Amino acid sequence: MTYRREEHNWIPESDLEGVSVDTLAVRAGQIRTGQLEHSDAIFPTSSFVYGSAAQAAARFSGDEPGNIYSRFTNPTVQAFEARIAAMEGGDRAVATSSGMAAILATCMALLKSGDHVICSRGVFGTTNVLFQKYMAKFGLETTFVSLTDMSAWQSAVRPETRMLFIETPSNPLCEVADMTALSALAKANDALFVVDNCFCTPVLQRPFEFGADIIIHSATKYLDGQGRCVGGAVVGPNNLMEEVYGFLRSAGPTMSPFNAWVFLKGLETLPIRMRAHCDNALGLAVWLEQQPGIERVFYAGLKSHPQYELAARQQSGFGGVLSFTVKGEREAAWAFIDATRLISITANLGDVKTTITHPGTTTHGRLSPEDKASAGITDNLVRISVGIESIDDIKVDLERGLAALAK
Repeated sequence: MTYRREEHNWIPESDLEGVSVDTLAVRAGQIRTGQLEHSDAIFPTSSFVYGSAAQAAARFSGDEPGNIYSRFTNPTVQAFEARIAAMEGGDRAVATSSGMAAILATCMALLKSGDHVICSRGVFGTTNVLFQKYMAKFGLETTFVSLTDMSAWQSAVRPETRMLFIETPSNPLCEVADMTALSALAKANDALFVVDNCFCTPVLQRPFEFGADIIIHSATKYLDGQGRCVGGAVVGPNNLMEEVYGFLRSAGPTMSPFNAWVFLKGLETLPIRMRAHCDNALGLAVWLEQQPGIERVFYAGLKSHPQYELAARQQSGFGGVLSFTVKGEREAAWAFIDATRLISITANLGDVKTTITHPGTTTHGRLSPEDKASAGITDNLVRISVGIESIDDIKVDLERGLAALAK
């Protein structure tokens, strides 16, 4: 195929073969219009027109590729899907309205009544609620086990087990799973191995290289990086993603074109942001370990972390989220949080702005006391999503919290 540069509206996949994740974050998936714009275009349209009734019929039947309706086909959304799939090294991605919608779509598309899921306890609180409360209504049973206890995973397997679901590192205790071992267990039992890669993103961790079948993202977090939009993505092989896409087409948990455009812009700076998050988080974790009033710091980049060596093998960086326990109970944790002035008190994470929250009453607040205890969510636990501000300024603000503890 020959062409002049000004005539082609996309970058052929062959031109991107072998390039780094940093380059894919900027270049993959872009579809230029006839205007040959340099930045990604937004297509804020609900529907598309056809040249004839016959063409419309061919599009709807699937005999001819092309856009039909933005609930399931939109060029801006497709550009985001292509970029995140390329960055993860997957065949295809399906974008959704939120990270939770990505998990829901995966389960509804690939599981059925009577199936069994094994899920790590250290997942986002709402993920626990989705499996335990809502998916259970449709006959899906879930067993929760420790992320790091392989014997517990092995003991939980049943003949009807069809999915192993994890977050690694976990939220909020930063536990790290042995993905190679879990993948082998899943494959030996004809089950899917699903990894939520929200904390690391493909910049720091590529779960397909360790045997994952499907990768889940809350694009709301680091993929955006500035707390602007809500969205999610499911990445995997074509045959599985066709089923997820079919659910999206029928049920409609759809990503909007505008949000997809924002995520495309976010992905362009994801590699440099993730490295800045990692640098700040590691420096802050080391500093917090030395502070009076702090009982324990949870961060996989610390050599004191029980899965430090595993994290170093599986990840190219340790991420931007850490948590710690303060001396005292809930009142002490709240006093620490309330004393800060620069850091934002919000449950969102992955923002360039540092955020702080009390997991036991926010992100994991809907869990029963027993489930909180099993997941290690104590009353004195505080989680910080470390931003890219000056680390010295972050420390000064946290010193206000330490002073409140001293009182």
